[in-house]
Amino acid sequence: MRKTLLPSLPLLALIALLALFALQAPRAAVAAPALQTLAEASGFKKTGRYEEVIALCRDFARAYPKAVRCERFGTTPEGRPMLALVASHSGALSPEAARRRGLPVVLMQGGIHAGEIDGKDAGFLALRELLDGHTAPGALKQQVFVFVPVFNIDGHGRFGAWQRPNQRGPEEMGWRTTAQNYNLNRDYMKADAPEMRAMLGLVQRWDPLLTVDLHVTDGAQFEHDISIQVEPLHTGDATLQSSGRQLRDGVIAQLATQGSLPQPFYMSFAHEDDPASGFEDSVPPPRFSHGYFALRNRFGMLVETHSWKDYPTRVRITRNTIVDVLQHTAAQGKTWQRQALQADAAATQLAGQPLPLSWKASERSREIEFRGYAYTRTPSEVSGALMTRYDESRPQLWRVPLRDELLPALSIQAPKAGYLVPAAEADRLAPLLRLHGIAFRRLKQALPAAPREVFLPSQVRAAPASFEGRQRLEVSGQWQLDERGTGELAAGALFVPIAQPRARLLVALLEPQAPDSLLAWGQFNTAFERKEYMEGYVAEQVAREQLAADPALAAAFQQRLADDPAFAANPRERLDFFYRRHPAWDVRFQRYPVLRVDSEPGSSGHAKGR
Repeated sequence: MRKTLLPSLPLLALIALLALFALQAPRAAVAAPALQTLAEASGFKKTGRYEEVIALCRDFARAYPKAVRCERFGTTPEGRPMLALVASHSGALSPEAARRRGLPVVLMQGGIHAGEIDGKDAGFLALRELLDGHTAPGALKQQVFVFVPVFNIDGHGRFGAWQRPNQRGPEEMGWRTTAQNYNLNRDYMKADAPEMRAMLGLVQRWDPLLTVDLHVTDGAQFEHDISIQVEPLHTGDATLQSSGRQLRDGVIAQLATQGSLPQPFYMSFAHEDDPASGFEDSVPPPRFSHGYFALRNRFGMLVETHSWKDYPTRVRITRNTIVDVLQHTAAQGKTWQRQALQADAAATQLAGQPLPLSWKASERSREIEFRGYAYTRTPSEVSGALMTRYDESRPQLWRVPLRDELLPALSIQAPKAGYLVPAAEADRLAPLLRLHGIAFRRLKQALPAAPREVFLPSQVRAAPASFEGRQRLEVSGQWQLDERGTGELAAGALFVPIAQPRARLLVALLEPQAPDSLLAWGQFNTAFERKEYMEGYVAEQVAREQLAADPALAAAFQQRLADDPAFAANPRERLDFFYRRHPAWDVRFQRYPVLRVDSEPGSSGHAKGR
């Protein structure tokens, strides 16, 4: 057996000294981290995994302790932390401090579609330059910049080389949807995804004046490299529309001086794969980020770089956009803040006013010059379809139509007092209303029967397949006052007043014909499912009795037979003609359960539910 020799005391002291140095060395490195992304180190050929975001969030906060805070605001279904970097040279690194100092907050998110990851790498690059004062000096003194490098974090973890087949770089990237297969940029209203609920919680805390959603678009091949869209601009508060246009046009002008070819509309052809069809501008429904924030009386910006540009080019352009937006906010943010608060106050007065629910481009068009490439359209021997093939060696100036006159497609009159949500639906809707910052009161006592507005559908169309995990429903019809009274409402119902800053968002959620209403997203599908029936032999007897007792009904039946051959040929529909007029018929079938009221229920016995 070998003897173990113990080191002498001086040697032990030396070992301890070396160990202490080894422990301190990493701390010294952390105190002055490089703050460089894998993308930057690789010449923007690669992008880093989410572990890099975790490390950089920590390291930025350590490198700039007075100007940056790393905030965790949620956890993904796969257990990853959802992180935001809060940056400001003002020292206001919390929502409360930002409000006390009256500073505008700009929220930017990258990777809502994790294959479109330009925003992450561009955001870290811009943030470092802004903090060092090398770029836009003083801009971070005038605002708080909340940067979410990756929104769809689990999707970013699904890493691969062919996750975006229409996109040039980086070498590998994440996936479009979440681990639960949600497209987060369809989820702002229904908020099914845990990630979206976390994001809306972040929005509620910070109340950003402007939210910028950083994307990459695909589609046809052309020279233009980025589009910038802003709302309110076509819709929403009139004063904010003017400033939204100022913001959009200002950023576009600045990008043009930096060598880009920006456009103010989404660059997707009016007819797929046909450049000659030109383009149509649009107002986004609120399932999308920039459509959603307009309903909150705040600015939403959609940034779309073009996938056919290489990754270094796209990151540079996205970086320029981030800096340009922050410079504009530094200059105009205080004015925009005042306008947003005025819009909040104006929204409390929308009771009984006409409000558009959806928009469409008119048939009027104008010809624009658009920088594309020479192309041919010939039948494909592979698909058999007419296919467009572009020649990038031959730039070509296209002259194509643009339809950018936007008109309301459907408008309604806002309720005079608000909405009543029955107790049976209250527990489902209350958390969602809170998440969106919508005020309501829970009624402690039952409401007696009274005339109230009910929505009576004339047509109900269910989607043939699910979309984003929901079977969507489309209804036509109108609100009508039920003079007989809608029956007693049990205690626990919700009164949701229209007189509140989020009135536009409330209408978009609870008006059944709105494109992203809760009804449209299938929240109330059971109300449109028939659950009770009358056996045929019973219905036959009921019908004969009704025909004998009511000559007017008998005449109406004969007229329907003569006018409607499909009805006349359908035995079930003929029997239902009588069943629907019998006391056994379910009067709640196909009746939207939410009601509208012209006056606010009495305040006694109510509990606040905000």
